[in-house]
Amino acid sequence: MRSDARDNRERILAVARLAFATEGLDVSIREIARRAQVGVATVYRRFPTKDALLTEAFAGQLTLCSQIVEEGLAAADPWLGFSSVLEKLMEIHALDRGFSRAFTSQLPEAAGFTEDRDRTLRLLLDVVRRAKAQGELRAVFVIEDIVLALMANEGIRAESPRTRVAASRRFAALMLQSFRARPTAAPLPPAVRLPLSVR
Repeated sequence: MRSDARDNRERILAVARLAFATEGLDVSIREIARRAQVGVATVYRRFPTKDALLTEAFAGQLTLCSQIVEEGLAAADPWLGFSSVLEKLMEIHALDRGFSRAFTSQLPEAAGFTEDRDRTLRLLLDVVRRAKAQGELRAVFVIEDIVLALMANEGIRAESPRTRVAASRRFAALMLQSFRARPTAAPLPPAVRLPLSVR
């Protein structure tokens, strides 16, 4: 690949990651091309479909998610492993709206992405099974409860990434207390000031 073509590809990916992270997956290819200062045809030459662009844009985040889940599965204490996974996944999702939607939705054309995501979800099920077998995680807990927590976590609105992460940590702590079979009065992370809108 020529250096200018390689530069175009990297710029398209950088713009797409930022757009999907801050605005979600509905950002159009035309808008990504405009922001990357290339033609729409250039984007489609590098990424034949939007799903292909999503796959490339989120490859790094998916690898990170897999590492987090693998670390949780390897933890000596199943509950601490589960807790660590939930806290870290929610932090990633608080910073990246697009990845949250991609991770919890179906992208049928993005075969590589969905295969890797499905493998990560299978490992996550193992993390859940271990915490249940230990007796620390509620027996009625299902994997969709994590998806629900991630979707709710995506709704955190704050002025800075630092504040979003702080709010996400507190929310994760609240979720973990509700998921635990025998909740304890553990201290929560500090409260975070978030904008309140009254309609």
